[in-house]
Amino acid sequence: MENEEQFVDGKVDWRGRPARRGKHGGVKSVFPVLVSFAFENVATFCLSVNLVTYFSLVMHHDISDSANHVTNYMGTGYILAIIVAYLTDGHLGRYKAVILSLSIEFLALGLLTIQAHYPKLKPPPCNIFDPTTKCEVVDGRNSVILFAGTYALALGAAGVKASLPTHGADQFDEKDPKEAKQMSSFFNWLLLALCIGAAVSSTLIVWIQDYKGWDKGFGISALAVLVGIIVFSGGFPRYRVHVTRGTGAMTEIIQVYVAAVRNRKLKYPDNDAELYEISMDKEEALEQEFLPHTQDFRWLDKAAIQTSAEIELAEKPKNPWKLCRVTQVENAKIILGMIPIFLCTIIMTLCLAQLQTFSIQQGTTMDTTITKSFNIPPASLPIFPVASLIILIPIYDVFFVPFARKFTGLPTGITHLQRVGVGLVLSCLSMAAAAILEAKRKRVARDNNMLDAIPTLQPLPINVFWIMIQYFIFGIADMFTYVGLLEFFYSEAPKGLKSISTCFLWSSMALGYYLSTILVQILNAVTKNITASGGWLAGNNINRNHLNLFYWLLSLMSLINFIVYQFVAKNYKYRSHGPSDEADNKVREVNDLEEADVERSSQ
Repeated sequence: MENEEQFVDGKVDWRGRPARRGKHGGVKSVFPVLVSFAFENVATFCLSVNLVTYFSLVMHHDISDSANHVTNYMGTGYILAIIVAYLTDGHLGRYKAVILSLSIEFLALGLLTIQAHYPKLKPPPCNIFDPTTKCEVVDGRNSVILFAGTYALALGAAGVKASLPTHGADQFDEKDPKEAKQMSSFFNWLLLALCIGAAVSSTLIVWIQDYKGWDKGFGISALAVLVGIIVFSGGFPRYRVHVTRGTGAMTEIIQVYVAAVRNRKLKYPDNDAELYEISMDKEEALEQEFLPHTQDFRWLDKAAIQTSAEIELAEKPKNPWKLCRVTQVENAKIILGMIPIFLCTIIMTLCLAQLQTFSIQQGTTMDTTITKSFNIPPASLPIFPVASLIILIPIYDVFFVPFARKFTGLPTGITHLQRVGVGLVLSCLSMAAAAILEAKRKRVARDNNMLDAIPTLQPLPINVFWIMIQYFIFGIADMFTYVGLLEFFYSEAPKGLKSISTCFLWSSMALGYYLSTILVQILNAVTKNITASGGWLAGNNINRNHLNLFYWLLSLMSLINFIVYQFVAKNYKYRSHGPSDEADNKVREVNDLEEADVERSSQ
């Protein structure tokens, strides 16, 4: 009974009352989080793989421009997650941010539904693959509607990415051994929820978009988001809610760098214990986090060096832009130490961007027949790795992790960085497989005199299931890298920066998408005069460009990136979790006093 009534440090319920371990949080409370995330992915995953088709076939942008529009949309969604995370951690609160973000997605999809439904809001139908036809590209007011809806959707998706995973992880206490294992499983369940939503989205929703109309596709996506809002709201009574401090923890990190620069001429004290830290006996210390001092990034310790005047005026308030606590400095060190890991993940998203754009275009040229009466839409190709992940994730979580845990003693089975490394290797292999397949596809087109065949209308005699290989390999890479990164950034980050830290993943993905746009443009410019197609990736005829060489380039870049990552991961030092023993005792004393007060008030 005592365990059930134990307060959870730093968490309240949705009405602001102290959260109790038996009543709030835990496995049951993440069920509505996972379900709402699944519905959100039902609505949005299809756009990551089929929006390039909408831009090209409906709005009549050429293939490379359509691919760039999609990568810009995806990249913007990920980069906006940083801004939302800052507001979420310091002011708005995570569960409120989820509701607000889902509402923005609902409105954005409603706007896109209206545009797709009314002919006067889009260009007249036209076959962009017919070289004798000049198609009208969306412009003016209609272009404003298109991009307003698209980027509003990116903003909503950014909010979900920034707040929902961290809100779900907040339902578990890292200091509790049982809940620490459950939190590790949660990140696997989160990917499973994504995959279930993606499976529905990449089949049913994509099929509706392609064969029943984009207005119906957008409309059903909007309804899926609405269901997600309702389900998530139903979990309010059981949620543990992270207490926002009203001041940005990111500001405290910036203060460390400013103070370190301002104190750069001060000498290090002979004893590290002389560095500034508030006393644990003070009342203000009860709400603070304490971390032990480390020797990493020693130059940042300048921010915690006290002058003789500051020591004499110990009881007076300190200027936080001139003197910072040791714990504050250590938090800055943690963030700085994660940056090299962050940088090593950008190339993987660069590879992912091609599977969501050029690989879809490959599929439009191939034989998509499954049965005599049914053809699979090329944008539904990700269903194969998604379906395999739905099977593999439970196997990984239920069998592999406990098995590995027996040897490593880690709640996660293997370290976060080992998991990320496996994914980086697989992404390299995925791009190599894509290059080999593209060479084979072009050879079939050339041997059958079909280099100028019109996609979808004149399919090449090669089955679209060949593309499944590159998707399958990259799907397994996803399971290792992206979930490993989410868990790594959440576990390593300071308390007040959980949302922002997980945005390291989304930021790396944003940079990967933007890098894809830049790389495509650079390659086309550099190879414009040395290729008959006017560039490796130029024009609408994928049969005459050099996509296979582009894939080989990405595979090589991935290999180099993995080598660099090996060095970075080997030198990374995991943070010391939780406060010191003395601070731990202080927290327990406060919990005991609070519980005693509650018992007296109830008598």
